[in-house]
Amino acid sequence: MNVSMNISLENTQNAFAYKTTADLKKARFLFSAIQSPLIASIATKLTPILMKSGFPINGILRSTVFNQFVGGETLEESARICKQLGAYKVQVILDYGVEAKEGEENFDNVTDQIINAIEFAATQQNIPFVSVKITGIASMFLLEKLNEAPRLRSGIHDSESEDASWVSVRERMYAICEMASEKGIGVLIDAEETWIQDPIDRLAVELMTVYNKSKAVVYNTYQLYRNDRLSFLQLSHKLALEGKFILGAKLVRGAYMEKERARAEKLGYPSPIHDTKDATDKDYDEAAAYCLKNAATISLILASHNEQSNLLIAKEMEHKGMVANHEHVHFSQLYGMSDHITFNMSTAGYNVSKYLPFGPLQDVIPYLMRRAEENTSVNGQTSRELTLIRTELARRKAKK
Repeated sequence: MNVSMNISLENTQNAFAYKTTADLKKARFLFSAIQSPLIASIATKLTPILMKSGFPINGILRSTVFNQFVGGETLEESARICKQLGAYKVQVILDYGVEAKEGEENFDNVTDQIINAIEFAATQQNIPFVSVKITGIASMFLLEKLNEAPRLRSGIHDSESEDASWVSVRERMYAICEMASEKGIGVLIDAEETWIQDPIDRLAVELMTVYNKSKAVVYNTYQLYRNDRLSFLQLSHKLALEGKFILGAKLVRGAYMEKERARAEKLGYPSPIHDTKDATDKDYDEAAAYCLKNAATISLILASHNEQSNLLIAKEMEHKGMVANHEHVHFSQLYGMSDHITFNMSTAGYNVSKYLPFGPLQDVIPYLMRRAEENTSVNGQTSRELTLIRTELARRKAKK
């Protein structure tokens, strides 16, 4: 469906104003390389092996994928990017981008890093949110065990209350949310694989009942490529109305499609993922419209690289007479991607952010490799990025 409104996502001068020509040429090279599924596949498999062997590729990684998709190794390094984005009225979602490592000591360390990020965010003008992956502070084995455990009539999983490890996970999340509430920073709980998602959903709702009474502090993430998430979003809202709290809802399409389908086929259960992209798009846009319709009691973060979804919600806001910077509507894209959406929407006055990971180069490599894989799996995403970059480079060249 075509949308006609006073906002264009085609303005590459706005989109790349914060990038030097040298930056754009590096991005052109990178997206040209990962446009090939073969090259992306080889790179994602070979890079961790080369790093473990001690092969000197850190410099190459830092100047390519790391600089394109990561804010820095530390919060202090990331501050420069945050300030740069803020100059263009673009906000930031900080994410400690280290992939999960098992062990209570590692979980406590990640918790400390997230709390540090919240404290840092509170000192900045344009960082309203910090992202949290529960798998960074909880064992995959524990989450899977709870996900499979039968639910009691109370809704709590069997043996959950007696499990000391789960008590520790809850304590970590309460410490994070307590600090976030005190500092006025939102906490975005990432969605995970279906076989560990149930206890995460329950914990997210529990935290919302405590911290979302007057404003949204805690947000759960809904992956709309799942065929049950639209109804779950509506159920979550019903719980929010009954519990008299604001539902924090971050909407994404999803990140584990191939893994989910492969596991379902291997174990012989129906795939939880929509059969077609059209079905996913339909649920995504319906979910976004539902949140907008209930904007008084739902705080929406539309996390999408889909131009149409962003324009549809912007158009619907205009139709409803809502101000562009409504406190319960926020748009977001990953740092290093879809600048044409982010910067053109921020220029038009919408609340828009970049999802900005930070962390040691060695530790964020798995995140970067997943980013490369996702770029090749999203039909047309990389070619769209390349087209826009080439357009802007040509515009700058013609201007000389």
